[in-house]
Amino acid sequence: MLDILGRRPFIHCDHHARRHFLKIGGLGLGGLSLPQIMQAQQSNPTSRGRSLSHKAVIMIYLSGGPSHQDMYDLKMDAPAEIRGTFQPIPTNVPGIQICEHMPRLAKIMDKVAIIRSLHGCPDQHASDLCMSGYPMGPNGRQNNHPSLGSAVSRLRGPVDPAVPPFVGLTIKTRHEPYCNPGFPGFLGAAYAPFQPDGEGMKNMQLHGITLDRLRDRQNLLASLDRFRRDIDSQEGYRT
Repeated sequence: MLDILGRRPFIHCDHHARRHFLKIGGLGLGGLSLPQIMQAQQSNPTSRGRSLSHKAVIMIYLSGGPSHQDMYDLKMDAPAEIRGTFQPIPTNVPGIQICEHMPRLAKIMDKVAIIRSLHGCPDQHASDLCMSGYPMGPNGRQNNHPSLGSAVSRLRGPVDPAVPPFVGLTIKTRHEPYCNPGFPGFLGAAYAPFQPDGEGMKNMQLHGITLDRLRDRQNLLASLDRFRRDIDSQEGYRT
């Protein structure tokens, strides 16, 4: 028997699962023989326990804080009114010195990349430049360009259909330009970040359905979708 369901079928008192009729036995389904179905299932990487690798980038945006000449670019040779007030300390990377108040970071500086080519935008206290590379402009936030997360979401897409490719965890602040992890710009709302406390969460509450039951439904839907893809990928399966 070939089970194309989830892993947790509900069992009635007669010991028959509610959805056993979706199991394929000796009879073909839509003209398929069992060897053909097994071949299609084996050709699916997920059926052999392999999955796509997950790689994530976490961007931590710290609004405010010390300036660069007090952290990574102390400018000790500059005039007193320009250079930082703290002393430099060596790091585990020869030639790179940072502020004396960051000794633990100095020990792992080989894992840090200092970007010295950024410059600020005049009269803008917003995160647009850091999130997208573009300041606010005549076309609105980020001058209608996509943020880094939206661009990656468009180019790479989700690794798992159940997990949004771009998630924003920014908190609400009184200064609104700091409250958003980036805007999709001209890419459109489909590539906006998913925010757990956003407006879209109002319709995502489960009413009378446990997480286990929801997971069973997801497994059923995934198995049916996978079975359909396997059929479409093999020639001669159509009747």
